[in-house]
Amino acid sequence: MAATATVAVVSLAGCGNAGSSGTAAPPSAASGAGCAPVAGDGLVALTDDKNQQATDNVIPAINKKKSSPQLIAALDKVSAALDTPKLIDLNKAVDVDRKSSKQAAADFVAANNITAGIQKGPGGNITVGAANFSESATLGELYAQALTAAGYKVKVQTIGNRELYEPALEKGQIDIVPEYAATLATFLQGKYDKGGKAPASSDLTTTVTNLKALGDKAGLVFGQASQAQDENAFAVTTGFADKYGVKTLSDLASKCSGAATSLGGPAECPQRPECQAGLVSVYKFNAGSFQSLDAGGPLTKTALKTGKVSVGVVFSSDSALAAG
Repeated sequence: MAATATVAVVSLAGCGNAGSSGTAAPPSAASGAGCAPVAGDGLVALTDDKNQQATDNVIPAINKKKSSPQLIAALDKVSAALDTPKLIDLNKAVDVDRKSSKQAAADFVAANNITAGIQKGPGGNITVGAANFSESATLGELYAQALTAAGYKVKVQTIGNRELYEPALEKGQIDIVPEYAATLATFLQGKYDKGGKAPASSDLTTTVTNLKALGDKAGLVFGQASQAQDENAFAVTTGFADKYGVKTLSDLASKCSGAATSLGGPAECPQRPECQAGLVSVYKFNAGSFQSLDAGGPLTKTALKTGKVSVGVVFSSDSALAAG
């Protein structure tokens, strides 16, 4: 996700928080030569071709009492236009090009014809909540502009992290929040179905079905899930990808397991199924070493660009992954 500490709550929940720098032994010894780091400014996320990650697609979460067909239809216009490359570009517009979230959202709405054909709803005041990181703020502005076109009087309010804004959404203190399907499903399970089967899946339909069932218990309904995902991703430099011919995590496992390959990420990564442990179990990828850095933040991206690590854990919608 956007590179902030709060984002780690949203989409790196399975990968842990940043730890101190250093090295740790990988879960399983690497035996091949591996692939040494290649420095460079361009970063690319390797395709998760075996679906290691759960589907953390952006989805509007709505207080049921404020829901209406016209409100959901307006939000669905945003979801239909949004995919991961576009979300990366939105994050770049704010985090790199220094546009405001409101302006970046306005540019996106215009470029994608979001407001065309939106039907007027019953009107009234709507508060869109946002977490305190730039991606969430920009998504909140997208929702606000679509809802304004539908005849609502909308304000966007930043309300900390999920532990703060989700109860506010249930109570009707805010009406809508841009959410992430897998992470919210897991969060709601912790409140309403402890001990139940894990609701997050690598299949979006399954994740959303489980999310809706949990949402019923919380008084929440949901719009359409977008194709935009903000979840753990494993990045390399473009120079690394070109030199070793890797585009997918399967490529990485088959060509780069071995002593020369170093993986960087948050301290808990070696034990987490969404992080190094999953690379081992799903892809049979064994790095020669692990460096404890941060959760998709500047330490990891700097280590990649300066050739300190071969592969780094980032967020799949990080502005650093923008083309060009």
